[in-house]
Amino acid sequence: MEKTVSEAIHYRRSVRVFRDDIDLDTEMVKECIQNATLAPTSSNLQLWEFYHITSPDILKEMTEACLGQNAAKTAKQLVVVVSRKDLYKQRAKENIEFLRSVYGDKPESEYSRREKFAVNYYKKLIPTIYTDFLGIFGQLKYLAFNLIGIFKPIYRQVRRSDLRIVAQKSAGLAAQTFMLSMAAKGYDTCPMEGSDTLRVKKILGIPRKAEINMVIGCGVRAENGVYGPRFRVPFEDTYTQV
Repeated sequence: MEKTVSEAIHYRRSVRVFRDDIDLDTEMVKECIQNATLAPTSSNLQLWEFYHITSPDILKEMTEACLGQNAAKTAKQLVVVVSRKDLYKQRAKENIEFLRSVYGDKPESEYSRREKFAVNYYKKLIPTIYTDFLGIFGQLKYLAFNLIGIFKPIYRQVRRSDLRIVAQKSAGLAAQTFMLSMAAKGYDTCPMEGSDTLRVKKILGIPRKAEINMVIGCGVRAENGVYGPRFRVPFEDTYTQV
């Protein structure tokens, strides 16, 4: 029986050692990846990709690229979450095409004010924010937006480094959604920061401009798979009601 959201959250742990005698249902893992694509994402740009690794040969190569970690070495499958800030033009175009299909077969001159705003958001605003050249445009936009911000609230994350963070946040939300989906089905995962991302890209043929968000080991936890009891700092130290 599938776990509730709360049950899945409490069940999920970073499992370092997976059982060797239990295989994963590949289609079920794929279903969890599909759930991940429903995660929140900035401007609905969905600047992510997922590499689902089931090949024993590729798993072996990935174990080396993940620095020999047990979470990779014993994993039955791996999922690599990739941030694709470089795809913003394509994703914006796809959003525009979707909006036009929703609005129906009519010229843009007949769009409502709200419909025009939504289309122009992707046609004009997204390119304005994401377009850059060697970081120069980003710095100029940053200065201009902060100058405007003296007089009124304004979006300020317009530098290349800011937009990298935006794309990585969306990819991270998708990764967490995937891991909770896996937990709901009784499967286990381990998100790994420690990897040679250049080697990971080479193994999987990932484009140069793409960025690895995380590598996630997948399996069913062994008895020694969780290294210790869960520790969290006191909730009161992290919570503020305003």
